Amino acid sequence: MTFAWSTVGTVHVNGVRLGLREAGDPAGAPVLLLHGSGSNARTWDRFAARLTAAGRRALAIDLRGHGTSARPGHYSLASIRDDVLDLLDRLSLRGAVLVGHSVGGYAALAAAQQAPERVGALILEDLAAPPRLRSPLNGFNPLQALAAAAGIFTARRDYELRAVGSILRQLTRPDAGWWARLSEVEQPTLILSGGPASCIPPARLAEVTGEISGARLATIPVGHRVHSLAPDQFAAETLRFLAHPHVPGFRPAAVAVEA
Repeated sequence: MTFAWSTVGTVHVNGVRLGLREAGDPAGAPVLLLHGSGSNARTWDRFAARLTAAGRRALAIDLRGHGTSARPGHYSLASIRDDVLDLLDRLSLRGAVLVGHSVGGYAALAAAQQAPERVGALILEDLAAPPRLRSPLNGFNPLQALAAAAGIFTARRDYELRAVGSILRQLTRPDAGWWARLSEVEQPTLILSGGPASCIPPARLAEVTGEISGARLATIPVGHRVHSLAPDQFAAETLRFLAHPHVPGFRPAAVAVEA
C-alpha cells in the first residue's frame, strides 16, 4: 500500500518542539497516533493509510527525545502526557481517538484521565502498564523491551538513549496509584495484547481490562510490536472498534476493512 503523509512538520507544545505528521480529510474525525519508546511517527505509515481510507484524519507525533522532536533531556511520564494534552489544545482536537503503543499507550491513557472532555476513545496496543507491587523484574524484561522497540539494536538510532532508559526505569516501578485510577477511565477502550511473546505480560493487560469499565481485550500473539508484525490483524481489530456507534466519528459506510 503506497502512502504519503500530506503534511510533515513540527509543532511547539508544552515548551518542546515535536515532529508532527498529518493525513486525511481535515474535517474527518481525528485519530492521534502515539508510538512506543525507541520508535517514531513513521511506524504508523501503514495504519494511517487504513485510517484515511476509512475517512479519518490521522495525526502522528514523534515523542520528545525521538525522531524529529527536540531532546530536552527530561523525560518524565508526566511530561509526555502533558505534551499530548497541549497538542490536543493547540490543534483544537475534541473527542479525538488516541491510539498508543507501549509508552504511547501509557501517555494516551493518562491524557484521557486528565482531560476526559478531549478524548473520545482509547486504543492501547501492548500498553506499558506498571506493576502493582514490587517483585523480581515484576514480570517485565527491560532488555526484551529494548529489543522490541523498533529493532533499536540494529536500526539507525534516531532517538536519545537517555529518553528510552528513563522511560523504561519509570515503567518498571510499582505504581499502586496508577492501578487505582483505572476506574476513572470513561472512554470506550480497546486493549490489544501481543501475547506471550511480548515483554508486557498478557495477564497484566487482562487485569487492566478488568479495571476499566466496558473495556475490551483482544490478543494478537506476535509480540510487542503488534501494528508492525501483524498490520492486517491490527487494522481489522482497530477499525472494527472505530466502527462502533459509541466511538466518535462513527460512519458505518466508510469503515471497510481489507481482508
